[in-house]
Amino acid sequence: MALAPVEFKGVALSALPKSIDDTIKLLSSGAYVADRALSTVVFLALKMGRPLFLEGEAGVGKTEVAKVLAGALGRRLVRLQCYEGLDSASALYEWNHAAQMIAIRVAEAEGTANREKLTDDVFSERYLIRRPLLEALSPNPAGAPVLLIDELDRADEAFEAFLLEVLADFQVTIPEFGTIKADTPPIVIVTSNRTREIHDALKRRCLYHWIDYPDLSRELEIVKTKVPGAPERLSREVVAFVQALRKEDLFKSPGTAETLDWVQALVELDAHALDPNLIGDTLGVVLKYQDDVERFNAKKIDAVLSASREALKAAG
Repeated sequence: MALAPVEFKGVALSALPKSIDDTIKLLSSGAYVADRALSTVVFLALKMGRPLFLEGEAGVGKTEVAKVLAGALGRRLVRLQCYEGLDSASALYEWNHAAQMIAIRVAEAEGTANREKLTDDVFSERYLIRRPLLEALSPNPAGAPVLLIDELDRADEAFEAFLLEVLADFQVTIPEFGTIKADTPPIVIVTSNRTREIHDALKRRCLYHWIDYPDLSRELEIVKTKVPGAPERLSREVVAFVQALRKEDLFKSPGTAETLDWVQALVELDAHALDPNLIGDTLGVVLKYQDDVERFNAKKIDAVLSASREALKAAG
């Protein structure tokens, strides 16, 4: 069932899905293989106009949800990449101080400087530099965007408190300028790799979902969708091997992103199946820490490969 376009200020946008099944199809149209639980919470977030908070290990597809929604719905994607020390100047707005100083100097040189009028002029829209949060809340003929607040756990706790007004009321307050409230709230996706806990105050403003590693059949479906040219046997063996790797005591288990990278790398090498030597030569594509790579000597690789093949047989 195709989603009918609607008009938003003269611009055609895809309508929001009307059911969970429509949401599954919507995500599938962007080559995202979602289970029903994830599709349900995405549908509810869109239907209720609530931010969606996605947690999970790195590489399981949290960020991709926002990208796919933006593409499938015909929305702009506004991305705020979080990091330690992120503040409002980087996330919300800042003033163009150089242009403000030039305007002040010109007014003084022309003898037309009126302090009150000049203050109003230099703190006007003309000198406001919009950062991602303000950009997402500002009116735009292209329609309300998808706002991705990515890896919030990397930002400081103080930044979480700053976000509360944005996520609760879809508005921000600029002291020199006033309050800006979104005419149409953006679709908000917040992600976290859970390197630290996010406060309850922020979570209460969102719907929540944990994206886990996919099981063998779904990960194989993801590989077939994303790397359609990969040989069937190679795809099955890579997925089974990665599934077996996740059961090992690793510093960082590989995510679905690493599975896709590995399949693509092996396709580039014209491989059609896994063998111990090929695994040893390319293990750095799927494992990203030297301590993890060093654990996999020839004997260990053979053991994991055997276990993965037994799992494939059991799965049929």
